[in-house]
Amino acid sequence: MNFAPLRLKKNEDRRLRAGHCWIYSNEIDSSITPLKSLEPGQPVEIFSDREKLLGTGYVNPHSLICARLVSRDRQHPLSGSLIVHRLKVALGLRERLYVKPYYRLLFGESDGLPGLVIDRFGDHLVIQITTAGMERLKAEILAAVVKVLHPVGVLFRNDSPARELEGLELYVEDALGGWPEVLAVEEHGVRFMVPSQEGQKTGWFFDQAVNRGRMIPYIKDRRVLDVCSYIGAWGVQAAVKGASEVICVDASGSALDAVDRNAQENGVAERVAGLQGDAFDALRELRQAHERFDVVLVDPPAFIKRKKDTKEGVLAYRRLNQLALQVLSKDGILVSSSCSHHMGEEALLHEIQQAARHTDRSLQLLERGFQAPDHPVHPAIPETAYLKTFYLRVLPSF
Repeated sequence: MNFAPLRLKKNEDRRLRAGHCWIYSNEIDSSITPLKSLEPGQPVEIFSDREKLLGTGYVNPHSLICARLVSRDRQHPLSGSLIVHRLKVALGLRERLYVKPYYRLLFGESDGLPGLVIDRFGDHLVIQITTAGMERLKAEILAAVVKVLHPVGVLFRNDSPARELEGLELYVEDALGGWPEVLAVEEHGVRFMVPSQEGQKTGWFFDQAVNRGRMIPYIKDRRVLDVCSYIGAWGVQAAVKGASEVICVDASGSALDAVDRNAQENGVAERVAGLQGDAFDALRELRQAHERFDVVLVDPPAFIKRKKDTKEGVLAYRRLNQLALQVLSKDGILVSSSCSHHMGEEALLHEIQQAARHTDRSLQLLERGFQAPDHPVHPAIPETAYLKTFYLRVLPSF
């Protein structure tokens, strides 16, 4: 592999030395190594202003994050063999943590391969590439997963909007084995059938697995509302674990069809119902109908995808949680999540508290939840810590 040089401006190596792996276009000394001379995805050797080698990675001159450092070891540069090694290291952690092979196998920067995500559904792997550098190594990635895991099937779900920021096309590709329409996944003893090619992200949100397990003590014999339910990971699981009734709210009719199938798969169809509609509108309708629930689960998509969306997104989180509080019983439980990196943990809690005061309710914070350990956080890369979940008791004001 031929590596082009990429030289940083003075003092712009500090974040990299601290452990981060992103390089922004304004940090490059373009008078010495002009970005316009490089191709998207091209492998590079990254140097400080003093010409000290910092490591190897890849570049995309058309992106704000114009380069990512992948290896700091001169003896083991970015290559197919490095991907095999990092994959084995990632697999070692998951095999220690999980009895069954259902998890995020590789989590981008946190597992040393920025731009690459792999989810494991037993013998099937769903791969998502989000950067030009990893797209250029697509053949090496496929060879690595075949060598390390011997999967029955491999699907590239390269349809994330994040690819557009890298100038990449969106596509879904069956790369190995013939791909089934649905995949099976097990979580806390509950079996789900997951749409493999048309569902959200890679089809399943493994990051909430631990938090869904924490929900169980709160829902026995309770009436539960699952807002932004997708295919029922929270709601169907609540029914299996003893909820008396569950209503799943989602804007997608196909997602609610999957909720029904998963409820039938687990023998709880008579206790699970779907309500199609926008989450905000559905909550207003339930409030107007004087519906009340013992537990409300709120797990929306990211309202703040970019920093410039913060003001509007913060307001959306407050409004959604306020509506959720308005359909809770006098002594109810609110389980509220955010997957927006730009919505900090304390900021989310503040907005829920503000919503509670507006509705004349008092809160008791019982537990805090985070992303599951198959989504490890890189301490030097704050962007890898994004998920937060609160378990709150909601009482009349006091």
